[in-house]
Amino acid sequence: MAESSIEWTELTWNPVTGCKKISPGCKHCYAEVMSRRLKAMRVQKYIDGFNIKMHPESLNIPFTWRKPKVVFVNSMSDLFHDEISNNFIKAVFAVMNATPQHTYQVLTKRSDRLLAISNELTWTKNIWMGVSVENEKYTGRISELNQTKAKIKFLSIEPLLGPVNNLFLDGIDWVIVGGESGHGARPIMFDWIDSIRLQCKSADIPFFFKQWGKSKFNINPEDPTINKEHPNHAKGGCELAGVMYRELP
Repeated sequence: MAESSIEWTELTWNPVTGCKKISPGCKHCYAEVMSRRLKAMRVQKYIDGFNIKMHPESLNIPFTWRKPKVVFVNSMSDLFHDEISNNFIKAVFAVMNATPQHTYQVLTKRSDRLLAISNELTWTKNIWMGVSVENEKYTGRISELNQTKAKIKFLSIEPLLGPVNNLFLDGIDWVIVGGESGHGARPIMFDWIDSIRLQCKSADIPFFFKQWGKSKFNINPEDPTINKEHPNHAKGGCELAGVMYRELP
């Protein structure tokens, strides 16, 4: 468990670590970079670097939290990777089911595996299930998410790598958008972001703009949230036409 700097969550919990690239959004994976650093620091959990590894010893961690938490599950992996057993996925869900005081945010790019196992999982209302959609090509993941029995469904359109003008938002409860950060970050365009914002507004769905990623992508160099001293600082800033959008389900 670790406190998180991710704007839409409080903590991260990683009963699985490691992953493999599956689509363009994975190109500059922050988790892969972080795994290399943690391995170099000899952190035991990351001794195998970014190889996929299940950590049964981490399953009991949520039972130790004394107050309700908002938790991003597997920030360093993808719970629905095909190298993770059905039994271990069910064990993670069993912990989430048994700790209803916490809100769990699970995110995957492997919506096909999610859908395949969905009916074997117990979808308590504290489990928010999301899929990543980095451009128009991957909007099919939304349909597979919508076929699950998750009570809260969300989209993480991050990194946004191109226009997504035809989002199917029926059944979706929340949309997060963000630009890519870090070395080699690919640009994000205002029109791409605003198109998604307007689609959410039309569908009455909460919209959360996380970050531009880099200040050079931000159309407003005077955006105060670029400043690291700003209480709502985000990478590259997080205002759109002078407004911060931090809506939640």
